Amino acid sequence: MTSPETASFGYEDIPAEEKEARVGAIFSNVARKYDVMNDAMSVGMHRLWKDKFVRRVRPRAGEAILDMAGGTGDIAFRMAPSGAAITVSDINQDMLNVGMERAEKRGLTGLEWSRQNAEELTFPDRAFDAYTIAFGIRNVTHVDRALAEAYRVLKFGGRFFCLEFSTTEWPGFAEVYDAYSHKLVPRIGQMIAGDADSYRYLIESIRRFPPMPEFERMIRAAGFTRTKVEPILGGLVAIHSGWKA
Repeated sequence: MTSPETASFGYEDIPAEEKEARVGAIFSNVARKYDVMNDAMSVGMHRLWKDKFVRRVRPRAGEAILDMAGGTGDIAFRMAPSGAAITVSDINQDMLNVGMERAEKRGLTGLEWSRQNAEELTFPDRAFDAYTIAFGIRNVTHVDRALAEAYRVLKFGGRFFCLEFSTTEWPGFAEVYDAYSHKLVPRIGQMIAGDADSYRYLIESIRRFPPMPEFERMIRAAGFTRTKVEPILGGLVAIHSGWKA
């Protein structure tokens, strides 16, 4: 008898069909405080990581770029000055609503906003020059399907860039960060967002995400070539990239 398919939800293993709704509820809960919490949890370092990420993407005028799991717009806002045509997509409408409000306040009117499931994009084949996803792919139920969709919607010669948490390989620092993330981050989430459980899940989801070499193999298995991993802080965060040949 075949056991039902499961997916990780933090440290839990749950029926795969439940993950999308449970993750969606978490991001709806934290949407309004998401950016404030990013500053608090990373001591502002997430801004530097995202700056570096966009420098690696090198968006250019005339390109079509899909920013998946773009939610509140952090990556899209950094790419907008390039003149690229940027589509911001997220499965969670509450996150998109926050992003659209932020864009309006900044006077950014050229962005496209589209609710999308990373595993089942509605865009046509070979529609984009670049695909970016920052701190979102670990929340996808079937990561392999999301990678396959990224490959499908990219033009030949298109580039894939993913910024995601991983596991730092620096001795000593790993233990310090582990203690900080498990013990303090949920408390910070409670103080700032009134929600400890959602931030406990977000930390646990980092621990369950594949290590850098394994995730790189998954990117290659999706068809990408010239794959590369750029660790930050020993791998606490990593920039993954690949090309559609």
